[in-house]
Amino acid sequence: MLYIMRHGTTDWNALHKLQGRTDIPLNQDGRNLARQAHNKYLDVHFDVCYCSPLVRAKETAEILLQDRNIPILYDERLKEMCFGIYEGIENSFSIPDCPVNVLFHHPDEYLLPVEGGESLDELFTRTGSFLDEVALPLSEEGKDVLIVGHGAMNSSIISRIRNYERKDFWSAGIPACELIQLI
Repeated sequence: MLYIMRHGTTDWNALHKLQGRTDIPLNQDGRNLARQAHNKYLDVHFDVCYCSPLVRAKETAEILLQDRNIPILYDERLKEMCFGIYEGIENSFSIPDCPVNVLFHHPDEYLLPVEGGESLDELFTRTGSFLDEVALPLSEEGKDVLIVGHGAMNSSIISRIRNYERKDFWSAGIPACELIQLI
């Protein structure tokens, strides 16, 4: 089986700030969500967890898997998408013509990244290499693999597994600390 989960909430989530690669920890609500997920998914078997090295994902995985003998391995390819100069911006949707909003409203039209950011093609390439080299081979061996990551990063993996068109990039939803079975 292959599972995926998005990290718990942070103060920046509450403020509607774009986090991207900015390393923001969970807030108390995020830790509570992770504890609830710990209890809710206690009976779900995982052989291994692969996790983004960003602290909000690490904290989520550690709380989720607390007291379970499941290794947590960190992979740089599971970091959140980079939003460049727009990381830290609050309420981007309230800014007319903010170019990063194209990604959220029309992902099929987000062809060039914002300054200092990452394109969808770059995101798909790095998460695709993780799937091809790590997650899918383990799943094919019968291992139960959990991925703990982020909104856009998780959406790229879900899109690939479910063969979504680029316009449907965000269609999976991905609420915080909810387990999604992919395979």
